[in-house]
Amino acid sequence: MEQFNNLLAPPQLLALAAALGWASGVRLYAAVFLVGLAGYFGWLDLPHGLQVLQHPGVLAASGFMCFVEFFVDKIPYLDTVWDTVHTLIRIPAGAALAAAALGADNQAMGWIAAILGGSLAATSHAAKLTTRAAVNTSPEPFSNIAVSLAEDGFVVFMLWLSATHPVIFAIALVLTLILAVALMILLIKFLRIVIARLSEFFSGQRPGFRNPDVQ
Repeated sequence: MEQFNNLLAPPQLLALAAALGWASGVRLYAAVFLVGLAGYFGWLDLPHGLQVLQHPGVLAASGFMCFVEFFVDKIPYLDTVWDTVHTLIRIPAGAALAAAALGADNQAMGWIAAILGGSLAATSHAAKLTTRAAVNTSPEPFSNIAVSLAEDGFVVFMLWLSATHPVIFAIALVLTLILAVALMILLIKFLRIVIARLSEFFSGQRPGFRNPDVQ
């Protein structure tokens, strides 16, 4: 593998912080493991606040959780439960990772990074949770697996892009966030329709049907 320039320039550092915040909302453990692995093998000279990620113990823990999440995320309904539980983990972790990337020498910058990193994690996590809930309305498991694999590949691609082409990454991130918000609006409407129809089904009603015995 071609080695990156060891010393991260400010644009790369900003891109890495944003990438970690965003990726935490989709694949937290993969982001931690891949960045730590890059630091461990010398592909990236991680900032001081992130050097703990390349510790063998952290790599073992994040690698194990990455392995577990890879398979859990491909099982319909279990993936939604996993995502729901991780609402309490991914967003704070995204804030912490972004702050660690930028805030080692400047407390104010650390707080700014934490706010932005947490916001990016919250947005990507909400988009993922909504998308997977919508996909789970399909009775077959293949669409779920395909979406999960696409998420895996996209997280790896965005992390690589942040380290190699920070300007292109910034453009891709903005487009991704716009698409995520639009997708959430669309899918929330879709899920509301599905829930309404399920409620009518379980109540013995049909859409547009009214029981004649009811006055």
